[in-house]
Amino acid sequence: MQKIKIVPEGDSSILVVFDQTICPEVNQKIAAAAKLIKAQQISGIIDMIPTYCSLLINYNPLVISYESLRDRVDSIVRMESRTEGGRKKVWKIPVVYGGAYGPDLETIAEHAGLSQEEVIKIHTSQDYLIYMLGFLPGFTYLGGLDERIHTPRLAAPRVRIPAGSVGIGGSQTGIYPMDSPGGWQLMGMTPVKTYDAAREVPILVEAGDYIRFVPVSEEEYLSIKKEVEAGTYKVSVEEG
Repeated sequence: MQKIKIVPEGDSSILVVFDQTICPEVNQKIAAAAKLIKAQQISGIIDMIPTYCSLLINYNPLVISYESLRDRVDSIVRMESRTEGGRKKVWKIPVVYGGAYGPDLETIAEHAGLSQEEVIKIHTSQDYLIYMLGFLPGFTYLGGLDERIHTPRLAAPRVRIPAGSVGIGGSQTGIYPMDSPGGWQLMGMTPVKTYDAAREVPILVEAGDYIRFVPVSEEEYLSIKKEVEAGTYKVSVEEG
């Protein structure tokens, strides 16, 4: 059985620590544990935050004590929890690459010794596991970027990166959910809002899901953007 440790984090949080290895297997155990705990509808739990190797649970100590919550969580996470038959949820995110939408695509290609078309093909050739969310609301920490297109961050970060920008920072790739400063190399842009404060559920994806980048033309991008702004666009999701 995996090694699991439950420790207090301040006076209103507990941390469930799993195997200290960043890998899909550990992440799947964390996601499964979070789903099991959520299904129990334990009074007093405010929210849960999955990370690479742990699960932070924030709770109201006036509703449930640390000892009671610790015991309940301990019994739940020690269940033989697995993801449902290895099923996964894949969000297909449309991206227009290069040009004004991806001003650093040429730099990424030159660093890799590849053509821009080859970089795009590599970037869109696999599904990326969302290990956790953080930094900004809806910012995804994705695993699985091909080593061939690992690219150093910018020496001088940009003051403003537009929401929807898709970039590479070292060995990671991801989407900027809102306008913000940043130092990643920008290769494209998606019209999809991974974070929208006006939505009933502001953050589109969850840790444990996957993202697949789908290349689109500028015309397709602009068409999808209109649908997004009108509230009629629905992101394609593949489950299997």
